[in-house]
Amino acid sequence: MNDAAGADAAPDPSSADEIVDELPEDLDASGFVGPYTFPNNNRRRIPAAIYLVLGAACVVAVLAVGTDAPVLNAGVLWAGVLLVAFGAYGLVAGWTLRVDETEALSIASSRVGFAVGHASAQQVWRGWLSRPTWRILLYSAENPPVRRGIVLLDGVTGEVVEWFAEDNPEDWSGLDPSRTGLAG
Repeated sequence: MNDAAGADAAPDPSSADEIVDELPEDLDASGFVGPYTFPNNNRRRIPAAIYLVLGAACVVAVLAVGTDAPVLNAGVLWAGVLLVAFGAYGLVAGWTLRVDETEALSIASSRVGFAVGHASAQQVWRGWLSRPTWRILLYSAENPPVRRGIVLLDGVTGEVVEWFAEDNPEDWSGLDPSRTGLAG
């Protein structure tokens, strides 16, 4: 069923308009309605436990057989030691995120001292132990916002790590309000 005429024909330009690149349905957030649950950091403990088991198995196997075996040598021992160390780090760094984004926004808005309009929360990690931290950017409720602030909030304890608030230095007076959404 080889169609020689079809193989030499140029592609139909109208068919190129029909090819669409789109996200799979489970990754398309545009149709999502409802609260979003942020993934918890304690999921890191699952691969950490796997690394610990594999690393311990490597170490035990080398110690039981010795390093003179053709398959089990000093490299397997070092791999086992590194897997155990990395697994232990994963267990320690697998903090449980106890403060969700809604609670973090509430704590941050009470800290900056102004009524909050637009805000954005981003979860980041802090320090060698990857402690979960909320980075929250806040704007005051006026239109356009007069004040802005940023708050770093510990995701485990809910304590404010750092915060800063200031008058908004952005000047929106020269912009067309109908194009910026600032029209009242």
